[in-house]
Amino acid sequence: MATSKPVPLSIDVSWGTDTIRVTNISPHLPADTTDSHVAAVTAAGQANPSTWLPDASWGAIARATTRPDALTAQLRPTADEPSGLLMVENVEGATLWSVVTRVLLSELFPGPQPRTGMEVSEVPDPQVHGITREGRPSAIVQYRYESLVHLRNHVWQTIHATLSLNSYATSILTRSVTRNLITHPVEIAFEDGTEPIHVLVVRDGITRLASAWAVLAGHGADPAEVATLATDALLGNASAAGAAAGPGLGQRLAASRAQWRQARRQEFDGEMNGTTPGVRAAQIAQSYVVPAQIAVGIEGHDGRVLSPEDIFDDAIRSVLASVHVEFKQWDAAAQNVEVITRALKRIIQQGDPRWNTADLQAVYGLAVGRIPVTELPQVFGGEAAPPGTALWRAVYLVSALTQPDLLELLKDQAKAIKGGQRMSMKGFGELLGPIIDLPWRAKKKLVTKQARNAWNNGGVLSADVTQGWTPIPTEDFTTLIEPSMNGDDDARRTLAVAGGVALIADKLLTRNVGSSLGARKEKGGVPFRSDVNKVIEGLSKPTNELGLWTLALAANTFRSNDLPQNSVPKQSLTGKESAESDEPPYIYFKVDLDAEDYIAVDADGVPVPLYEWDVVAASDPGRMAKLAPPTILVQPPAPPAPNEGTTSTDESESAQNGSPENESGETSDVEGSGTPLFQYGTVDAEVGTVVGTLIPGPRDEDTPVPPSQLAAAHRKALRLGVQGARDALDHLHALEPEVGDHTPIVPVDQLDDLHKLLVGILTDVENLRRRTVENHAPEEDNPESEESADTPLG
Repeated sequence: MATSKPVPLSIDVSWGTDTIRVTNISPHLPADTTDSHVAAVTAAGQANPSTWLPDASWGAIARATTRPDALTAQLRPTADEPSGLLMVENVEGATLWSVVTRVLLSELFPGPQPRTGMEVSEVPDPQVHGITREGRPSAIVQYRYESLVHLRNHVWQTIHATLSLNSYATSILTRSVTRNLITHPVEIAFEDGTEPIHVLVVRDGITRLASAWAVLAGHGADPAEVATLATDALLGNASAAGAAAGPGLGQRLAASRAQWRQARRQEFDGEMNGTTPGVRAAQIAQSYVVPAQIAVGIEGHDGRVLSPEDIFDDAIRSVLASVHVEFKQWDAAAQNVEVITRALKRIIQQGDPRWNTADLQAVYGLAVGRIPVTELPQVFGGEAAPPGTALWRAVYLVSALTQPDLLELLKDQAKAIKGGQRMSMKGFGELLGPIIDLPWRAKKKLVTKQARNAWNNGGVLSADVTQGWTPIPTEDFTTLIEPSMNGDDDARRTLAVAGGVALIADKLLTRNVGSSLGARKEKGGVPFRSDVNKVIEGLSKPTNELGLWTLALAANTFRSNDLPQNSVPKQSLTGKESAESDEPPYIYFKVDLDAEDYIAVDADGVPVPLYEWDVVAASDPGRMAKLAPPTILVQPPAPPAPNEGTTSTDESESAQNGSPENESGETSDVEGSGTPLFQYGTVDAEVGTVVGTLIPGPRDEDTPVPPSQLAAAHRKALRLGVQGARDALDHLHALEPEVGDHTPIVPVDQLDDLHKLLVGILTDVENLRRRTVENHAPEEDNPESEESADTPLG
């Protein structure tokens, strides 16, 4: 008599304070793949004409699947289907063949993604290199890590960062992972000489992968604990597996994972044999196995001019981008990198005769980090090779990507990918920002957000820089000043980009807003409003010697491995000295054209630090000369009496938050009435703005200011404060998509406080309006006046 198949269970378990209905728990966990299964899968893969993978990769796929027999059946060619039952997917420029199966969670490694790769991270992503066979692409790439420790730290960071953004743990506990993870085999190589290993890597579905580990870790486990659990399971102690596992590192790690799974089976079986399975059985059952789509074959389409080693990775990225750029979006920086690199790849595929394909491939390799900074002199060196530094990488990237014809094609392709109708230079700058900061993103993470905002505001893309030019390599940027003033546009644009990138990267040139006006230099104040690219344009004019020296000294000062003392308050740093402790302090100095070394000094002979105020001022000396002297900052006097029509200290501090602008974007002159204005208030250390009220300055020490004049100044302060609040709210709305759901743009408690404050202001304004209407109603509103007016004289 045949035995019936065990019926899956559904149980209720406690998950925190909730009771979760867990469905379809299998009474048994799948067994591990045997050596004979691995041999059968490898033979079937080798016999399929559409697939080629190293035997070690077939072994990794076979070990990961829970149904090696079904996998073998999909791979086996038939008379009608030479490619077997593989899933066929036509993507941009290539055809992918994949198997669909169920795989063990503990055999899947998280791969780098644009979403996580573009964030500020302590652990850098590995370098990605394609693998070919006989000049043809194959469905595998190589990840190059520095060491096994680098791999371990990267796995931990990816799981931790993913769960810090989102988690599907409750959903997965209820019904397990239901959508396929997109995966493919990878050879992991190590620069320190450690033996390479072959594994399966997840390219799409990282959140589902990390959430499955969160289910296994249990309710209440924080992202760090989940990341540690996953890392220990995937990269357990290879020596603990014993010599019987095999001589290779990959074999020993695979045996370690098998031992980890055996422990989970024993734990699961112990719970399932009890009277009622508990939450631990549910956790293991729902996370032990996940569905996956594994790419095993690739063929480039005719006419595609991508190099063979790029075709597979580009095809996978096309699949991911079709989802995460058009539908379930990554954050702005990740989308921008994906858009610009895919746009460049599309142009490479077109084979336009105006550009050398090998040169475009080199630019692409530099942009995505495949070509290290140290190889810049070999790859881009002409008669004079550039220094192999991160700043020169930025210069050559900007030069290459802003050649006029290529720039227009890139914008067209980017618009097509993003689905937009137009793209301004600011929009193009937004795409470049996360590419330019790749070498120093982690070291300058405290100011990365401000730097990317500056690129969103135009970056170094002045009208002059986008005209097409060739960088002039030099070890000392000050040598380019004289040629720049004598008509050498290439030298001048090299200065504009190098100095501009340095100033932006170190927060000495930002997207200045209304609140920056009137603030002190030390708090990020600026003398006037101007877009970032306009500042660069002004600094790099051939007649602006002060601006050219500012750019040159900034480029000479720049370091990619540290932050200068100018950009971040000392208390915000870790307190540790730079790794190069024998180097002089990292600081930018203000330019003085009359000084022998062109560095300004104070009365004591101490060099004067450079501030954003100085950078913006140097961009337009003529405009600075026309500006009135800045308002005087004094301590606030004692609060006036209520009958003087003034607001309380709290109200006045919340009032002044912005500055008026005219249609050109320049600030209106507050001293236009001819009355000298003095500014009193406090400096907000958080945002660097001056908070206070503008009042007319006394004409004589013994002459009190009339209440009517005080009221006039406070009316202006009220108007500016409300307008500043409106501007701040607009900026918050614009920033909200970038911040994402994991961090509220404004905490709820602060919103509640703001709401109460705004309701109070609205009530007071309405009461003032009503009283003013009642007290100053025109006479014709009085019925008696109307009657008397209509009566003829006499």
